[in-house]
Amino acid sequence: MSGKTNKPYRPQLSDIQRAKQRIGNVVVSTPLAKNFPLCERYGADIWLKREDMQQVRSYKIRGAFNKIATLSSEELKRGVVCASAGNHAQGVAFAADNLKTHAAIFMPKPTPQQKINQVRMFGGRFVEIILTGDTYDDACREAKQYCESQDACFIHPFDDPQIIEGQGTLGLDILNDAKQPIDYLLLPIGGGGLAAGVSSVFHAISPETRIIGVEAAGAPCMRRSFEAGHRITLDEIDTFADGIAVRTPGEITFDICRERLDRILVVPEGKICTTILELYNESAIVVEPAGAASVTALSDMGDEIKGKTVVCVVSGSNNDITRMEEIKERSMLYEGIKHYFIVRFPQRAGALREFLEKVLGPDDDITLFQYAKKNAREKGPAVVGIEVRSPDDFAPLLHRMDEQRIIYEYLNDKPDLLRLI
Repeated sequence: MSGKTNKPYRPQLSDIQRAKQRIGNVVVSTPLAKNFPLCERYGADIWLKREDMQQVRSYKIRGAFNKIATLSSEELKRGVVCASAGNHAQGVAFAADNLKTHAAIFMPKPTPQQKINQVRMFGGRFVEIILTGDTYDDACREAKQYCESQDACFIHPFDDPQIIEGQGTLGLDILNDAKQPIDYLLLPIGGGGLAAGVSSVFHAISPETRIIGVEAAGAPCMRRSFEAGHRITLDEIDTFADGIAVRTPGEITFDICRERLDRILVVPEGKICTTILELYNESAIVVEPAGAASVTALSDMGDEIKGKTVVCVVSGSNNDITRMEEIKERSMLYEGIKHYFIVRFPQRAGALREFLEKVLGPDDDITLFQYAKKNAREKGPAVVGIEVRSPDDFAPLLHRMDEQRIIYEYLNDKPDLLRLI
């Protein structure tokens, strides 16, 4: 017996440094920028790593390019395959065009059109896009089947050593630009490729930094896996934060993240939407839901970060402008500003006028009014959306409805019904 043991893979700093050299001609060293509104809000030194300003507007180009650049000429001739909700696909498309290899890219059907268009733009004639399934995992199954039939190389979005090492170069850039020791690093987690790579760099160079992963509440696969002590697969996920909406964490990435992350925070999608709007209004920064996750988690850390130096990774900005109405709506629902009801008006004339005069407050606004039945106008139930100025105005609104003996059903806490509006 040789006495050798199979040690689990751990990214080495030297491998990540070589990856940085490999991708240096195509990856931008994005700004590490101090954000003064956030500094004032949290009483901390808050810096944003602006990967939304990367070549393909996300960090994903780092891992994708590093992986494809390590393939042999024979492998490049056979082409590459990937599955992605958008950002990884753009990184693969960019690399395919740059390295002149065919890329078959499988994307979930709900992928925003803006991301699909970007993939076409970056990949040009070297890219073939296949829309299939409802989630990343659905697209991934199809991609792997195609890969086997075509004998092509599968470019995994996160669970691959070269992908992890490529993403890890972001950690090198942060530490190279940091002007003082970093107390906390917050970064988004989907499958775990970014967290695994970046945490490995900090483990080697800045081990005192506490690494915090951030997941969306609708897809907390890594947090649930941490709690279980092994990888788990979520039965259902909310794909709104599509860049981090994954059912199952990577096998390689789970082991690394469990070892090197301090903890994982989970933030609601509605709160992420509020952050998107705040970043735009206060700092003119446009981000996608996954890109806002790390900043969103700052409010959950409270006094822990006061007086500390904190870096948040803004992972991407591939956001379809047509989603802004949904983002605003989700934010207002989360903040308690917008409320929906089914109101059953009394079967008498003037009931609607009394509702407007006696129930609505001076600053309340009706944003939706729709009778449930066209043939029962002014007598049947109606769906009513009401916007209040402050969350504190909601309780008085309900009190006035009860005083007027209005029969209603509140819809905000019934997501299945609310989705129909």
